[in-house]
Amino acid sequence: MAWGDMRMMKADVEDLQGFTGLINGKGPDQNWTGIFEPGERIRLRFINSSAMTYFDIRIPGLDMTVVQADGNNVQPVSVDEFRIGVAETYDVIVRPKDEQAYTIFAESMGRSGYARATLAPEEGMEAAVPQLREAARLTMADMGGMPGMDHGSMAGMDHGNMDMGSSEGVSGMDHSNMGSMDHSNMKGMDHSNMKGMDHSDMSGMDHGSMAMGKGGPSDPFYAKGSGLVPTAANGGKFLSYADLKAQDPLYEDREPTREIELRLTGNMERYTWSINGVKYEDADPIRLKYGERVRFKFVNETMMTHPMHLHGMWSILDVGAGQWNPIKHTVSVNPGTTVYMETEVDEPGQWAFHCHLSYHAAAGMFRKVIVEGGPESTQAKTGVVAEDGGEA
Repeated sequence: MAWGDMRMMKADVEDLQGFTGLINGKGPDQNWTGIFEPGERIRLRFINSSAMTYFDIRIPGLDMTVVQADGNNVQPVSVDEFRIGVAETYDVIVRPKDEQAYTIFAESMGRSGYARATLAPEEGMEAAVPQLREAARLTMADMGGMPGMDHGSMAGMDHGNMDMGSSEGVSGMDHSNMGSMDHSNMKGMDHSNMKGMDHSDMSGMDHGSMAMGKGGPSDPFYAKGSGLVPTAANGGKFLSYADLKAQDPLYEDREPTREIELRLTGNMERYTWSINGVKYEDADPIRLKYGERVRFKFVNETMMTHPMHLHGMWSILDVGAGQWNPIKHTVSVNPGTTVYMETEVDEPGQWAFHCHLSYHAAAGMFRKVIVEGGPESTQAKTGVVAEDGGEA
């Protein structure tokens, strides 16, 4: 019932299938090759320049050390595999010691295709190309926008802590037997004793105790029980946003001046995508003041992952590291989760703010940001575009 209401299927992990992945413009059969000398230290910069596809990247036989995310240095993290969203970039260090070829394997998150390249001491060498793994399937935990849920009154909820990975988790509840319940027998209950319970102040509820599914791999940036939580092919370390810490803070650590909630909304079957239930052409712009620090709260009410990208200014992703929170320009928000980022408003003008899945942006998951104030020579020209209207 709920799946039908969401207008999605469990296999709706990615929008497009049947593509050929490219690395530096070359398909798997063309096999782009990077030449190395055994023992040297190599820096690889991965840029997801696709329009619609998340990739899981690994180099079998080589450890990778992540040193940069979206062009900003991070404290080194050794990983076996990482997921890269559309528009994200990661720099990794590898050190091949043997005179052999290594396959760079970029597998789509939905396992419908891949890109492949090679690192080798000389042209023409190849290594084995892995088989595509079994495709992930969405679970109840990924159902972030279930009908009837009023997210407007759920402020502060960390959707990532709700383990609803399987309906089997509530299999012990026989709702059919509730039909014979005689509620009139409850008249003796003195409800006045409940006056101490302030139900209106449920914003701080810790839903971490609401386990309703089976255990499995976890990542704080995915809903507990999510079918999308990645695992490394070799059983090793898979990069999480939680692993990213800034090498050197770019901004002074200070409290935000205000918070703006952006609910990511949409419908897969009808293919409508929006923010706060309003498409771009019907929305007012987001107006910011030069010099303020704004905290953005993303609540993903859809069952798709959205790489949210703000032009013109850096985004400080809240991973709980305080002043060491990483600086990014694109932040992935997974189904059923709430993610926070802060922005130092230091660039006057008009800027795009959108999901970087191209079809989602085109369908309406897009906002214009207007930064008012700042240096006189670069004042935001708020009257240039006369197409603003509707709700924010």
